[in-house]
Order: sequence, then C-alpha cells, then structure tokens
Amino acid sequence: MSETFKGYKGKALKALKKFDIRVWSEAAIKTTRGSFTGIVLPRSENDDDRHIVLKVSTGYNIGVAVETILDMTEKGYKKANYKIPEKEFPFSKDKPNIKLFGTGGTIASRLDYRTGAVIPAFSPGELYGAVPELADICNMSTEKLFAVFSENMGPDQYKQLAVRIGEEIRKGIDGILIGHGTDTMHHTATALSFMVQDPPVPIILVGSQRSSDRPSSDAAFNLIHGTKAAAESDIAEVMVCMFGPTSNEYGLLHRGTRVRKMHSSYRSTFRTIGDIPIAMINRNKITPLKPDYKKRRKDKNVTITPVFEDKVTLIYYYPNMRPDMIDSLVDNGYKGIIIAGTGLGHVNKPLYPAIERAIKKGVAIYMTVQTLWGYAHMFVYDTGRDLMNKGIIPLENMLPEVAYIKLGWAFGQTSDLKEVQKIMLTPINGEITEREPCNGYLVFQGGVPEVEVFLSKVHK
Repeated sequence: MSETFKGYKGKALKALKKFDIRVWSEAAIKTTRGSFTGIVLPRSENDDDRHIVLKVSTGYNIGVAVETILDMTEKGYKKANYKIPEKEFPFSKDKPNIKLFGTGGTIASRLDYRTGAVIPAFSPGELYGAVPELADICNMSTEKLFAVFSENMGPDQYKQLAVRIGEEIRKGIDGILIGHGTDTMHHTATALSFMVQDPPVPIILVGSQRSSDRPSSDAAFNLIHGTKAAAESDIAEVMVCMFGPTSNEYGLLHRGTRVRKMHSSYRSTFRTIGDIPIAMINRNKITPLKPDYKKRRKDKNVTITPVFEDKVTLIYYYPNMRPDMIDSLVDNGYKGIIIAGTGLGHVNKPLYPAIERAIKKGVAIYMTVQTLWGYAHMFVYDTGRDLMNKGIIPLENMLPEVAYIKLGWAFGQTSDLKEVQKIMLTPINGEITEREPCNGYLVFQGGVPEVEVFLSKVHK
C-alpha cells in the first residue's frame, strides 16, 4: 500500500480515492452526523475498512463511518513525524544518579500508526526529549531488561529484576526507577518487596494508564513524580508512584505490599488497601503521610533473595465450588494454595474432604479474604474454626495477590512447612499490619446526599 493511503482498504480506501484525500492531509469532512476537521491518520494493518480516522484539534482520534460521508475536502498537507525528539540528557555532578529499568511499560511513547502499537521512548535522550523536566531532577541512565506486556511479567522477570537492582545499589546508585505496565504492577511491587530486603535507596515502580499520544495521558506526570521520588525521597522502600486523584494535582507513593490496581481505566487506579499511602508527591515537594517507613541510608548494603516456587496458586472461592478444584491442584503437584475466602475467611462444607486430603499430603493452605479490606478472623464462626482445625492458616490482612507472591517466595527458600509458615506469618514490609487505621477504609458511594455534597464542594 502506498504512503498516500497507508493502511486503508476496502470501503475506506474507495472513499479517500473518490474525494482525492491523502493520509496526513488536513481534511474537512461533511457527514450525516455533522462536520469534522482534522488530520487523516494512517490505519492499523489489522483495522476494519469502514472508518476513516481523524486526529482532531483536541488531540483525540475519532473514527468517521464511511457510509455517513457526504463530502470531503483537503485543506492542507503536512506529513506528521511521530518520532520522539532525542536530545542528549545533560549531566550534572550536583544531581543524584538514577537508574531506570524498562520492562515494557509505556511511560513515554509514540503511536505506530502502521500497526496501532504504542512504541515506548526509552533511551535517556528520548526521555529527555519527551519530558525535559527530568533533567532538572537527576542524572539518568536506562537499561531495557524486558519488552513485555505486564501480564507476561512473572517470577523469571522478578528474579532478574531483583538481581539487577542489587547490582546497581552496590555500585552506589541514588535511586531506582522501574517502568512497568499497570495491570500487574502491584504483583511486581510485592515480589520486589520480598526479594530486595532493606534497600538503602528508594525503588519506584511507575507507569501510565493512558499512552503519551493522548491529551489525557498521565505518563509525563507519573514519570516526573516517580523520578523525583527516586532521586529525592528519604523513603527507602519499594513503592508504586501513580496519580492520586483523577486530576494531575499530585501523585501518591504506595507501599509495594499494600497497593492494588482498583479500576480498569481511571488514572487514579492505584489504591493503598487497609492503610494509607506513604506520601504525596508533586513537582515541588514530597509530603509524608505516615511516619513508619524505612529511611534512606548512605551505605550500599542490600539483601537480594531472588527465589520463587512456581507450584503455588491463588483460588477465589465462590458458592458451589467443587472439591475437584482442590484435588486437581494436589494431583498436579502444587505445594501451596492461597484461598481468597468469603467474609472473615470461609468456604463451603463440600470442600472440607478435599482440604483434608490436600493437607494430609503436605500441601500448605492459607486463607485471605476477598473483601480486600479487613482481616481473616476465622475463630469467630464455626466454619472458620472448622477450617483452622483442618490445618488452614489465616493470613491476617494480607492481600490475596500479596499472599500468593509471598508463598511462592517462601517455598523458593524451603520446603519445610513449619519454616514456610514462619515466613508467611512474619511481617517483612507491611504486608501484615497490627491494625488498620480508621481512614484505611474509605469507599465513597455515589448518589448518597452527603457524599454528593462532599464531591461538589471539596473535590470535583
């Protein structure tokens, strides 16, 4: 396909040829649904043939259905260049040195209109060209470890990442930044919280809900906030740095073992569960929200334990779950099971025989709660007491995904069930807390009068 009609086919291609409209031209299109003006963009090779795509003045892309088009006029032509400008990242001996590891997330990116894929900017020069404010914060070096979607991150990547973080810390780096896709960012943050013990510097995971070619992208703000946290924060922990509210007022630093992605598309998707975030952050300052965090140190000491046992799993209990769910895991050699139970940590009675068989064969079974907020209190009702008598161990207020990661990490160190239990029940980085603060559970229900008053007056 020629550059003139790049990516177009079928009905859409016929329409462009009919009105002599080229890709990258500014076109005025009259349709049965109104008039639109914008830049005609190339189509992805895998897209349909029923729409012409325009980038309108707001920066958004819209699709114009071919069957609605009455007339099209070319008003001008200038082929767009979507390559991210690259400038040499300036070095200053007075600024901290930050290492950015890439895993495949799109912190700064451009859109490849041939395939529809987002191409990340990654070299220091590309990042500086896209977000020049970074040079005011630090000296940055980058290393692409992986190029995968976050759903493809797993134990192999966790272990490699932990090892490289340890190597950089021992060289004297002032902070670690990790570009990561948002879907499983909280899993990786949990894994690093266990595999990288007592780091002397901040380790910040950062990503974006919306790619950089969109006007509503959160990429630049998250990158600036995350870089500032890695360079200047005195909080030496594994943290996730993402939008606080849906606006760009500030970011939040969430502890790696207490954070979770809670919305599929909101920019403020990440929430600290059962606690409050460690700090707020904007371009000007970092404001701690709680005092009990590990402080930055001047040494280069860190303990790296990059181990993980694959034969552990997490199951979400539902009514009418059948015993063969447990039996099949045992038959396939699984060593440990995390259950996200109902209420205070419950499952149905038909599962009891399968649970007994599993525990008799040496399978470790731990209970968390699918409510996410709150504790597994299995001693309150007969069901919980029966399950504990059969050998299931409650994990307090550990989040289900955190429990899964920690169980794999524990079995990666030992097969002794008593030692595994000791590891699981010993808090390491806030995954179990003595109590939840009164403001650790806040869920606003829209439509309720007092909440609507709050939203209208305090935070829109």
